Order: sequence, then structure tokens, then C-alpha cells
Amino acid sequence: MSPLKSIYHWLNVRLGVDELVEKRLTGYLLPRSINAWYSLGSVLLVIFGIQVVTGILLLIYYVPDAEKAFKSVTYIMNDVHFGWLIRMCHAVGSNMMVAVLLLHMLSALFMGSHKSPRELNWVTGFILFNLVLGISLTGYLLPWSQLSFWATTVATNSAGAIPVIGQYLVEFLRGGKLVGPHTLGRFFAVHVALLPLVIGALIGAHLFLLERIGVSTPPFGQKETKSTWQGDEFRHESHPGGIPFFPNYLLQDVTSILIYLAIFFCVVFFSPYIFFPPTAFVPADPFKTPAHIKPEWYFLANYQTLKVFPSELLGLMVQGAAMTFLALIPFIDRGKERHPLKRPLFLACFIGGIILFIGMTIWGHYS
Repeated sequence: MSPLKSIYHWLNVRLGVDELVEKRLTGYLLPRSINAWYSLGSVLLVIFGIQVVTGILLLIYYVPDAEKAFKSVTYIMNDVHFGWLIRMCHAVGSNMMVAVLLLHMLSALFMGSHKSPRELNWVTGFILFNLVLGISLTGYLLPWSQLSFWATTVATNSAGAIPVIGQYLVEFLRGGKLVGPHTLGRFFAVHVALLPLVIGALIGAHLFLLERIGVSTPPFGQKETKSTWQGDEFRHESHPGGIPFFPNYLLQDVTSILIYLAIFFCVVFFSPYIFFPPTAFVPADPFKTPAHIKPEWYFLANYQTLKVFPSELLGLMVQGAAMTFLALIPFIDRGKERHPLKRPLFLACFIGGIILFIGMTIWGHYS
């Protein structure tokens, strides 16, 4: 028996690998009409893994101190072997994670995968989206450049518009009245310790719910089986006559992951500086405010919304109402029909929302 077979046999005796593979891979059937959009979840797992690995590697040289942070990042970029590559992968990966997560949520909405009995899948996914925005925001400050310093100042200022607790909230976020060394310490702790653990736990919960309830059948392609489920008892959605995850759909997962990695490394190697304006290479100076400081692209729509309304408070209330609506949409959109073309009101709101988000983002970029 070869060494590899011996190791496999040793593990199989103790863990039941054969049974695990049979039940969770070959025995797990998916609907035959399943499409490539369902593989975005696997792409996101790969992205999160890359972010964790590159983040750990950056921690080897990064110094979370206001006097040394920018110098440590410069050292990583210029003197550490392949340090520039690790940092670029981490920075670009942060942006790509938000983009892919947006696509994943939009595809779930479009195909009605948020509907009963998958409300908890949507809620955990929505919380994950907000946590990813939070971990991106906290990581944005860590290079301690002019861009990160003043963009964080603008972002934390918005909380001051909240009545009564606004100023207390701003001071809590910053660790003082102004962005400074205490802010860096707080953001560093949240970015590297708190949020990765919470995100990892929620990913586990999201996958658990997916496994327990089952994958939803796409509302188009193969004719969807009409359900007789009344909603008063637990039901795992099985797919008799479906395709096994392994090897059939695993090939689609791998294909989507490779397409993502191709796009990812094209950006890393050929267009990394679309995420790094000149102010990203200047150390933070609290006494010199650069012109036209704006947040990252995924916050531009929020940024522009605050400018459109006559008061920041009104802008925050509108955004809060929109986010609350999105969080509760499975409990609002309770109809059984899932085909988007048979839900004209939903389709109009869906397309209108996307156009509004893109429009506000472009407006925020050029305003």
C-alpha cells in the first residue's frame, strides 16, 4: 500500500471519510436546472480565504502605530520580497469581495431564493454583507495615508448627524474627538480580531442553513416542481433525479473560481492603481486637508445621498429605511411565485434599484 493510501486508510478508519464523501458530495443532489450564479457562494469562500491568508502575512511586518504604520506599509511595498503582491492582493481582494457579494445577493433576489422557508439564509447573508463593508472600512484606515485618514474622517463624521447620540457615537468610533492614534488602534483591533471571527461564524451559520433547508430550484429553465409545503413543519428541499454536487456541479464551482482568479490577478498585475489615487502614497497629515477626498466606490452612493438631501439626518434616515427594507424583504415579499417575469412590480423595483445605485455611485464619483 502506497504512503498516500495508508494515510487515507488511517483517516478513513477514524473519520469515516468514505461515508462523508458519499453523503455530502455524491449523495447531495442539486436541481438539474441549477446555473452558474449558484457558484458565487464558493467564489466568496475562496475570496475570504485569500483575505485571511494575505492579512496574516501583512501582519508580520505591519505596525499599528500612528508614527510607524505608513512606514511599515512602505517597507512592505518596497523592501519585503513579494510584499507588494501580498498587499495588492489584500487591497484588491477587499474590493472584489464586496462586488461578488453584491452579485450573489442580487442573484438570490432575482431568482426568489430569499423566499420562505429561506428567510434566515437571506438575513444571515444580509448581515454578512454589512460586516464585509465594516471590515473593508476598518481596514481602509490602517495604511495611515492621506487618503485613508481623511476618508475615515469623512465616514465617521456622518454618524454625528444622528440626534442625541451622534457626537457620542463619533467619539466612540474615533476613540476621541478627532481621528488619531486611538482610532487606528480601535480599527486595527476590530479589523484583525473581532470582525474576521464574527464573519467566519456567520459563514458557518449560512452554510448550515443552506445544508439543512436545501438549495432552491431556479425559477426558470427546467420546469419548477410545485410545492405542497404549507409552512407549518420543517422541510428539506430534495431534488429527486437531480445532479450530484460531486463531480457534476463541482466542475462549475471550479470554473467560476478560476474565472474570478483570472480577473483578480489581471487587476492585481495590470490595473492595481485604479484603487490607489496619489493621496494613497502620502503619509497622513491631520493639518493638511487634500481636495476631493471621497470614500471607496461601494460607499459612493451613500456619500452622494447625504449630499442630495438638505440635511445629513434626512439622508441617513432614507438610507436606514432602504437598508431595513432590504433586510426584511423576505418577510415583505411573501408570495409563492418566484419567476421574475411573473412579478412585474418586483422586477421594476429590482431594475430601478440597480440603476439608482449605479447612477448615485457615478454621480458621487464625478461630483
